Amino acid sequence: MANLKLFTLNGNHRLAHRIADEVGVPLSPASVKHFADGEIQIDLDVSVRGADVYVIQPVSDPVNENLMELLIMVDALRRASAHLINVVVPYYGYARADRKARAREPITAKLVANLLEMDGIDRFVAVDLHADQLQGFFDVPVDHLKAMVLFGRYFRSSFADDLKDVVVVAPDHSGTKHARALAEYLNAPIAIIDKRKEDTAAGVIGDVAGKHCIIIDDMIDTGLRIVESVAALKEAGARDICAAATHAVFSQGATERLRDLPLRNIVVTDTIALPEAKQLPNMHVVSVGPMIGQAIKLIAANKSIHPLFELD
Repeated sequence: MANLKLFTLNGNHRLAHRIADEVGVPLSPASVKHFADGEIQIDLDVSVRGADVYVIQPVSDPVNENLMELLIMVDALRRASAHLINVVVPYYGYARADRKARAREPITAKLVANLLEMDGIDRFVAVDLHADQLQGFFDVPVDHLKAMVLFGRYFRSSFADDLKDVVVVAPDHSGTKHARALAEYLNAPIAIIDKRKEDTAAGVIGDVAGKHCIIIDDMIDTGLRIVESVAALKEAGARDICAAATHAVFSQGATERLRDLPLRNIVVTDTIALPEAKQLPNMHVVSVGPMIGQAIKLIAANKSIHPLFELD
Protein backbone atom coordinates (compact mmCIF):
# COMPACT_ATOMS: atom_id res chain seq x y z
CA MET A 1 0.00 0.00 0.00
CA ALA A 2 2.95 2.34 0.52
CA ASN A 3 3.51 2.32 -3.24
CA LEU A 4 -0.16 3.04 -4.07
CA LYS A 5 -1.36 6.47 -5.18
CA LEU A 6 -4.92 7.65 -5.84
CA PHE A 7 -5.83 10.51 -8.16
CA THR A 8 -9.16 12.04 -9.10
CA LEU A 9 -10.16 14.41 -11.88
CA ASN A 10 -13.31 16.54 -12.17
CA GLY A 11 -15.81 13.73 -12.73
CA ASN A 12 -16.87 12.98 -9.13
CA HIS A 13 -14.82 14.45 -6.29
CA ARG A 14 -17.17 13.29 -3.51
CA LEU A 15 -17.04 9.65 -4.62
CA ALA A 16 -13.24 9.83 -4.96
CA HIS A 17 -12.92 11.00 -1.34
CA ARG A 18 -15.16 8.14 -0.15
CA ILE A 19 -12.98 5.67 -2.04
CA ALA A 20 -9.82 7.18 -0.57
CA ASP A 21 -11.28 6.98 2.95
CA GLU A 22 -12.01 3.27 2.45
CA VAL A 23 -8.55 2.54 1.03
CA GLY A 24 -6.86 4.55 3.76
CA VAL A 25 -4.70 6.44 1.26
CA PRO A 26 -5.18 10.19 0.68
CA LEU A 27 -5.83 11.52 -2.80
CA SER A 28 -2.63 12.73 -4.41
CA PRO A 29 -2.65 16.33 -5.67
CA ALA A 30 -2.98 17.10 -9.37
CA SER A 31 -4.14 20.27 -11.09
CA VAL A 32 -6.65 20.17 -13.96
CA LYS A 33 -6.96 23.40 -15.97
CA HIS A 34 -9.41 24.18 -18.76
CA PHE A 35 -8.30 26.92 -21.10
CA ALA A 36 -10.72 29.35 -22.75
CA ASP A 37 -10.67 27.41 -26.04
CA GLY A 38 -11.55 24.14 -24.25
CA GLU A 39 -8.07 22.60 -24.16
CA ILE A 40 -7.15 20.69 -21.00
CA GLN A 41 -3.87 20.89 -19.08
CA ILE A 42 -3.05 18.41 -16.31
CA ASP A 43 -0.05 18.68 -13.97
CA LEU A 44 0.98 16.04 -11.43
CA ASP A 45 2.03 17.71 -8.20
CA VAL A 46 3.81 14.63 -6.78
CA SER A 47 6.22 12.06 -8.17
CA VAL A 48 4.63 8.81 -9.42
CA ARG A 49 7.83 7.10 -10.53
CA GLY A 50 7.46 3.39 -9.83
CA ALA A 51 4.05 3.83 -8.18
CA ASP A 52 0.87 1.78 -8.66
CA VAL A 53 -1.63 4.49 -9.59
CA TYR A 54 -5.45 4.44 -9.56
CA VAL A 55 -7.25 7.22 -11.43
CA ILE A 56 -10.91 7.73 -10.46
CA GLN A 57 -13.01 9.30 -13.21
CA PRO A 58 -16.55 8.48 -14.39
CA VAL A 59 -17.16 9.22 -18.06
CA SER A 60 -20.43 11.04 -17.35
CA ASP A 61 -21.83 14.45 -18.28
CA PRO A 62 -19.90 16.33 -19.65
CA VAL A 63 -18.95 13.02 -21.29
CA ASN A 64 -16.36 14.16 -23.83
CA GLU A 65 -14.67 16.53 -21.39
CA ASN A 66 -14.37 13.86 -18.71
CA LEU A 67 -13.08 11.32 -21.23
CA MET A 68 -10.38 13.71 -22.47
CA GLU A 69 -9.34 14.50 -18.88
CA LEU A 70 -8.90 10.77 -18.28
CA LEU A 71 -6.89 10.20 -21.47
CA ILE A 72 -4.61 13.16 -20.79
CA MET A 73 -4.11 12.07 -17.17
CA VAL A 74 -3.08 8.56 -18.26
CA ASP A 75 -0.61 10.06 -20.73
CA ALA A 76 0.88 12.25 -17.98
CA LEU A 77 1.24 9.25 -15.64
CA ARG A 78 2.88 7.10 -18.30
CA ARG A 79 5.37 9.82 -19.19
CA ALA A 80 6.10 10.28 -15.46
CA SER A 81 7.16 6.60 -15.19
CA ALA A 82 4.24 5.23 -13.16
CA HIS A 83 4.66 1.48 -12.64
CA LEU A 84 0.98 0.51 -13.14
CA ILE A 85 -1.86 2.72 -14.34
CA ASN A 86 -5.28 1.50 -13.21
CA VAL A 87 -8.32 3.50 -14.29
CA VAL A 88 -11.47 3.34 -12.12
CA VAL A 89 -14.47 4.32 -14.25
CA PRO A 90 -17.62 4.03 -12.10
CA TYR A 91 -19.76 5.01 -15.10
CA TYR A 92 -18.54 4.06 -18.57
CA GLY A 93 -19.89 6.57 -21.06
CA TYR A 94 -20.66 5.41 -24.62
CA ALA A 95 -21.31 1.89 -23.24
CA ARG A 96 -24.66 1.68 -25.03
CA ALA A 97 -22.95 2.00 -28.42
CA ASP A 98 -21.65 -1.57 -28.15
CA ARG A 99 -22.80 -3.04 -31.49
CA LYS A 100 -23.96 -2.08 -34.98
CA ALA A 101 -27.74 -1.79 -34.77
CA ARG A 102 -27.95 -0.03 -38.15
CA ALA A 103 -25.82 0.14 -41.28
CA ARG A 104 -22.75 2.39 -41.15
CA GLU A 105 -22.99 2.86 -37.39
CA PRO A 106 -19.87 3.13 -35.18
CA ILE A 107 -19.18 0.91 -32.16
CA THR A 108 -18.09 3.75 -29.92
CA ALA A 109 -17.74 1.65 -26.76
CA LYS A 110 -14.98 -0.31 -28.50
CA LEU A 111 -13.35 2.90 -29.76
CA VAL A 112 -13.15 4.27 -26.19
CA ALA A 113 -11.64 0.97 -24.99
CA ASN A 114 -9.05 1.17 -27.79
CA LEU A 115 -8.17 4.75 -26.87
CA LEU A 116 -7.61 3.83 -23.22
CA GLU A 117 -5.44 0.85 -24.13
CA MET A 118 -3.37 2.79 -26.65
CA ASP A 119 -2.94 5.45 -23.97
CA GLY A 120 -1.21 2.84 -21.80
CA ILE A 121 -3.62 1.67 -19.06
CA ASP A 122 -2.81 -1.59 -17.25
CA ARG A 123 -6.22 -2.31 -15.68
CA PHE A 124 -9.83 -1.17 -16.08
CA VAL A 125 -12.25 -1.13 -13.12
CA ALA A 126 -15.94 -0.37 -13.71
CA VAL A 127 -19.31 -0.64 -11.97
CA ASP A 128 -22.31 -2.22 -13.74
CA LEU A 129 -21.29 -1.98 -17.38
CA HIS A 130 -24.30 -1.70 -19.68
CA ALA A 131 -23.50 -5.17 -21.03
CA ASP A 132 -21.16 -7.79 -19.55
CA GLN A 133 -19.57 -8.46 -22.95
CA LEU A 134 -18.01 -4.98 -22.87
CA GLN A 135 -15.25 -6.59 -20.78
CA GLY A 136 -14.16 -8.33 -23.99
CA PHE A 137 -13.48 -4.97 -25.64
CA PHE A 138 -10.36 -4.68 -23.47
CA ASP A 139 -7.15 -6.72 -23.68
CA VAL A 140 -6.04 -5.63 -20.22
CA PRO A 141 -7.53 -7.06 -16.99
CA VAL A 142 -11.06 -5.82 -16.27
CA ASP A 143 -12.65 -5.87 -12.80
CA HIS A 144 -16.41 -5.54 -13.23
CA LEU A 145 -18.01 -4.59 -9.91
CA LYS A 146 -21.73 -5.09 -9.29
CA ALA A 147 -23.93 -2.68 -7.35
CA MET A 148 -26.75 -5.24 -7.15
CA VAL A 149 -25.45 -6.53 -3.81
CA LEU A 150 -25.78 -2.97 -2.43
CA PHE A 151 -29.39 -2.81 -3.60
CA GLY A 152 -29.96 -6.26 -2.11
CA ARG A 153 -28.82 -5.05 1.32
CA TYR A 154 -30.86 -1.86 1.08
CA PHE A 155 -34.14 -3.50 0.11
CA ARG A 156 -33.70 -6.41 2.52
CA SER A 157 -33.55 -3.80 5.27
CA SER A 158 -36.28 -1.60 3.80
CA PHE A 159 -38.77 -4.47 3.45
CA ALA A 160 -37.48 -6.53 6.39
CA ASP A 161 -40.98 -7.31 7.70
CA ASP A 162 -42.66 -7.75 4.31
CA LEU A 163 -40.16 -9.46 1.98
CA LYS A 164 -42.68 -12.16 1.06
CA ASP A 165 -44.75 -9.53 -0.78
CA VAL A 166 -41.88 -8.05 -2.83
CA VAL A 167 -41.70 -8.51 -6.62
CA VAL A 168 -38.68 -7.36 -8.64
CA VAL A 169 -39.68 -5.87 -11.99
CA ALA A 170 -37.66 -5.62 -15.21
CA PRO A 171 -38.68 -2.53 -17.24
CA ASP A 172 -38.34 -4.56 -20.46
CA HIS A 173 -37.34 -8.03 -21.60
CA SER A 174 -33.64 -7.13 -21.91
CA GLY A 175 -33.55 -6.08 -18.26
CA THR A 176 -34.42 -9.49 -16.83
CA LYS A 177 -30.75 -10.14 -15.99
CA HIS A 178 -30.70 -7.33 -13.42
CA ALA A 179 -34.13 -8.28 -12.11
CA ARG A 180 -33.12 -11.92 -11.58
CA ALA A 181 -29.91 -10.89 -9.79
CA LEU A 182 -31.78 -8.67 -7.30
CA ALA A 183 -34.59 -11.21 -6.94
CA GLU A 184 -32.06 -13.88 -5.92
CA TYR A 185 -30.73 -11.63 -3.15
CA LEU A 186 -34.28 -10.97 -1.91
CA ASN A 187 -35.62 -14.47 -2.57
CA ALA A 188 -38.44 -12.81 -4.52
CA PRO A 189 -40.26 -13.51 -7.81
CA ILE A 190 -39.82 -11.31 -10.89
CA ALA A 191 -42.19 -9.63 -13.31
CA ILE A 192 -41.52 -8.08 -16.73
CA ILE A 193 -42.98 -4.98 -18.34
CA ASP A 194 -44.09 -6.06 -21.81
CA LYS A 195 -44.37 -3.36 -24.47
CA ARG A 196 -44.37 -4.58 -28.05
CA LYS A 197 -45.46 -1.52 -30.04
CA GLU A 198 -44.78 2.17 -29.60
CA ASP A 199 -48.47 3.17 -29.79
CA THR A 200 -49.78 0.59 -27.31
CA ALA A 201 -49.86 0.57 -23.53
CA ALA A 202 -47.40 -1.65 -21.72
CA GLY A 203 -48.59 -4.78 -19.94
CA VAL A 204 -47.15 -6.83 -17.09
CA ILE A 205 -45.98 -10.43 -17.25
CA GLY A 206 -46.24 -11.79 -13.71
CA ASP A 207 -48.38 -11.30 -10.62
CA VAL A 208 -47.94 -7.86 -9.04
CA ALA A 209 -51.40 -7.27 -7.57
CA GLY A 210 -51.11 -6.11 -3.96
CA LYS A 211 -47.29 -6.40 -4.08
CA HIS A 212 -44.37 -4.11 -3.29
CA CYS A 213 -42.77 -3.68 -6.73
CA ILE A 214 -39.13 -2.74 -7.30
CA ILE A 215 -38.29 -1.61 -10.85
CA ILE A 216 -34.58 -2.30 -11.36
CA ASP A 217 -32.30 -1.19 -14.21
CA ASP A 218 -28.64 -0.41 -14.80
CA MET A 219 -29.39 3.29 -15.43
CA ILE A 220 -32.12 5.90 -15.48
CA ASP A 221 -31.54 8.20 -18.44
CA THR A 222 -34.63 10.09 -19.65
CA GLY A 223 -36.92 8.26 -17.22
CA LEU A 224 -39.44 7.32 -19.93
CA ARG A 225 -39.17 3.58 -19.22
CA ILE A 226 -39.85 4.22 -15.53
CA VAL A 227 -42.95 6.27 -16.45
CA GLU A 228 -44.31 3.44 -18.63
CA SER A 229 -43.44 0.81 -16.03
CA VAL A 230 -45.18 2.69 -13.21
CA ALA A 231 -48.32 3.14 -15.32
CA ALA A 232 -48.41 -0.57 -16.18
CA LEU A 233 -47.82 -1.65 -12.56
CA LYS A 234 -50.51 0.68 -11.22
CA GLU A 235 -52.93 -0.68 -13.81
CA ALA A 236 -52.04 -4.23 -12.69
CA GLY A 237 -52.80 -3.40 -9.04
CA ALA A 238 -49.36 -2.95 -7.45
CA ARG A 239 -49.52 -1.85 -3.79
CA ASP A 240 -46.55 0.51 -4.07
CA ILE A 241 -43.56 0.98 -6.38
CA CYS A 242 -39.85 1.70 -5.95
CA ALA A 243 -37.39 2.47 -8.74
CA ALA A 244 -33.71 1.53 -8.50
CA ALA A 245 -30.79 1.97 -10.87
CA THR A 246 -27.01 2.05 -10.57
CA HIS A 247 -26.35 5.07 -12.79
CA ALA A 248 -28.43 8.22 -12.34
CA VAL A 249 -27.86 9.78 -15.77
CA PHE A 250 -31.05 11.90 -15.50
CA SER A 251 -31.07 13.65 -18.89
CA GLN A 252 -33.74 15.43 -20.94
CA GLY A 253 -36.22 16.22 -18.18
CA ALA A 254 -35.88 12.95 -16.26
CA THR A 255 -35.99 14.74 -12.88
CA GLU A 256 -39.33 16.39 -13.66
CA ARG A 257 -40.82 13.11 -14.90
CA LEU A 258 -39.71 11.22 -11.81
CA ARG A 259 -40.89 13.95 -9.46
CA ASP A 260 -44.46 13.55 -10.73
CA LEU A 261 -44.56 9.75 -10.35
CA PRO A 262 -46.21 7.96 -7.39
CA LEU A 263 -42.99 6.26 -6.32
CA ARG A 264 -42.32 5.14 -2.75
CA ASN A 265 -38.64 5.94 -3.32
CA ILE A 266 -35.93 6.14 -5.96
CA VAL A 267 -32.69 4.36 -5.09
CA VAL A 268 -29.52 5.16 -7.06
CA THR A 269 -25.78 5.02 -6.45
CA ASP A 270 -23.20 7.80 -6.58
CA THR A 271 -21.32 6.57 -9.67
CA ILE A 272 -22.47 9.86 -11.24
CA ALA A 273 -22.34 13.11 -9.30
CA LEU A 274 -25.89 14.51 -9.18
CA PRO A 275 -26.23 18.30 -8.88
CA GLU A 276 -28.71 19.54 -6.29
CA ALA A 277 -31.20 20.52 -9.02
CA LYS A 278 -31.54 16.85 -10.03
CA GLN A 279 -32.06 15.47 -6.54
CA LEU A 280 -35.53 14.48 -5.36
CA PRO A 281 -37.14 14.32 -1.88
CA ASN A 282 -37.82 10.57 -2.20
CA MET A 283 -34.34 9.75 -3.51
CA HIS A 284 -31.91 7.57 -1.57
CA VAL A 285 -28.28 7.39 -2.68
CA VAL A 286 -26.28 4.24 -1.92
CA SER A 287 -22.55 4.89 -2.15
CA VAL A 288 -20.33 2.57 -4.20
CA GLY A 289 -17.28 4.23 -2.61
CA PRO A 290 -16.68 1.57 0.06
CA MET A 291 -17.10 -1.24 -2.51
CA ILE A 292 -14.63 0.35 -4.94
CA GLY A 293 -12.21 1.09 -2.10
CA GLN A 294 -12.34 -2.54 -0.96
CA ALA A 295 -11.78 -3.66 -4.56
CA ILE A 296 -8.68 -1.47 -4.84
CA LYS A 297 -7.25 -2.95 -1.63
CA LEU A 298 -7.89 -6.50 -2.87
CA ILE A 299 -6.40 -5.77 -6.31
CA ALA A 300 -3.33 -4.14 -4.74
CA ALA A 301 -2.86 -7.25 -2.55
CA ASN A 302 -3.35 -9.60 -5.54
CA LYS A 303 -6.46 -11.12 -3.94
CA SER A 304 -9.80 -12.16 -5.44
CA ILE A 305 -12.59 -9.56 -5.48
CA HIS A 306 -15.27 -12.29 -5.30
CA PRO A 307 -16.19 -11.51 -1.64
CA LEU A 308 -17.57 -8.16 -2.85
CA PHE A 309 -20.39 -9.98 -4.67
CA GLU A 310 -21.68 -11.73 -1.54
CA LEU A 311 -24.69 -10.27 0.25
CA ASP A 312 -23.60 -11.18 3.79
